[in-house]
Amino acid sequence: MSSRREQKEALRREREQREREAKAAQARKRMVGYGVAGILVIVVVVVLGLVALGGDDGGSVDAQVLPSGGSVPEQKQFDLTKAAAAAGCELKSVKASGSFDHTTDPNERVKYNSNPPTSGRHYVVPADDGAYTTAPTDEQLVHNLEHGRVIIWFQPSLPKATRADLKALFDDDSYQMLLVPRTKMPYRLASSAWNGTPAPAGKGRLLLCKQVTPGVWDALRAFRDENRSNGPEAIP
Repeated sequence: MSSRREQKEALRREREQREREAKAAQARKRMVGYGVAGILVIVVVVVLGLVALGGDDGGSVDAQVLPSGGSVPEQKQFDLTKAAAAAGCELKSVKASGSFDHTTDPNERVKYNSNPPTSGRHYVVPADDGAYTTAPTDEQLVHNLEHGRVIIWFQPSLPKATRADLKALFDDDSYQMLLVPRTKMPYRLASSAWNGTPAPAGKGRLLLCKQVTPGVWDALRAFRDENRSNGPEAIP
């Protein structure tokens, strides 16, 4: 078990280094644009999209929705299947579609094949990584999933202490992560990812929790560690 913890710490240090090195490259990537529509068109879309969509990034979190002062126990179960079972959560795979298929209208809504979504057509500009108290659109967030991000979704009606613990879990390892409120889902907590295999579109992955049990923290961490950075369009 100690070797697993040491390996996890080593991977975390590597991720933190990659995150620092990737910030400038990620900004350049967004300026260059996405898809084949051309640089000028994409720049215009980016500007319009950011103005229209806005949203909270990790730097302006409403403390009423995601309070500080939470804590989570040290991870004991690293195997995802076992951790999900211990937490009473369901693991689910969903056929993926829409890889690299962008929409350019920020008002266009896409019907996804799961709730929360895992894959499909998505808006050309992804959201920033971070903790949110007002959710970006699904269309933006699915683009984050395509880039290998993992999203933790939570019911904003969860008890204050649970929301504080969620924020503590997120802050402990936020690389390529988003924490997003979602009222209209039949779960108290969920997490989603978009894996790039098998080709051509990969598959969506879901961790679905109808209750918040003591084992849910290990389940969320194990899901994060197994699925992060595995999107069909890997972006640091």
